[in-house]
Amino acid sequence: MIDDGTGHLTIGELARATGLTVRTIRYWSDEGALPPVTRSAGGYRLYDAGSVARLELIRTLRQLGLGLDHVRAVLAGETTVAEVAATHVAALDAQIRSLKVTRAVLSTVARRGSTAEEMTLMNKLARLSAAERKRILEEFVDEMFHGLDTADPVIRERMRTVATDLPDDPTPEQVDAWVELAELLQDPEFKAQMRAVAEFNAADRGYDTEDGASLWFAQRMIKLAAEARERGVAPDAPEAAEILRDLLGDADPADVLARLESPTNDAAARYRELLLAVKGQESGAAHREEFAWVTAALRARPAS
Repeated sequence: MIDDGTGHLTIGELARATGLTVRTIRYWSDEGALPPVTRSAGGYRLYDAGSVARLELIRTLRQLGLGLDHVRAVLAGETTVAEVAATHVAALDAQIRSLKVTRAVLSTVARRGSTAEEMTLMNKLARLSAAERKRILEEFVDEMFHGLDTADPVIRERMRTVATDLPDDPTPEQVDAWVELAELLQDPEFKAQMRAVAEFNAADRGYDTEDGASLWFAQRMIKLAAEARERGVAPDAPEAAEILRDLLGDADPADVLARLESPTNDAAARYRELLLAVKGQESGAAHREEFAWVTAALRARPAS
């Protein structure tokens, strides 16, 4: 303390009083966050007890990650600590989300043994916004159903509006699923297979067919097959033939079997599984086992 009766402190004394380095205090002073109260006859910066309190506030704000611009605004009364804290919380939340995505991408890269090129693509796809992911899916579905006026509008709309949001804290499996899905949506072979699915759907319907009928048939098939599997009904059992007659009605069993055995069915199943995986749901909800049971039952059905 300068022994002049003023109680003023030099930078060195301020450093000893606060535990901060002289270099740090001088830098904050140079940046306008801690202006000196006055200067000594020799031109040295001098501070007072209020400077100690101000310095403690600066240190706290800096430890919490606030930049000097925000610190100066708080000290000048241009904003409040609460307002700055709220802004900083939002920024930290965004940073935390970004770090979680980074961790998930790196975990996926490590598990896959990805190349640098694959990692770059994976990181780009994982960081797409929800709006960008939605746009990619909508464009795929629009292309899939383009020109097919008799395709079931309920299915088309359900596919267009399905959520593909990654959570704020995605698992490596969710990132992996989204990356594979995004790659498939750009793959010409996959797009051709899914276009064939849409064409099958359109061919089954007339302009007077009730909307949602295709979805109802698929749900009924899954329900009957699941019940049969739960009861232990073998696909080649007489009871299975009864279930098929109840399910198919006037439909041609050979035509249904051909579609179930088509590569397009595998493409559609993989599409459903990836959507479920992105949402963090079990892949069993894609109902491969139920479709497999119906396929086996149709193979075992005697030709009529």
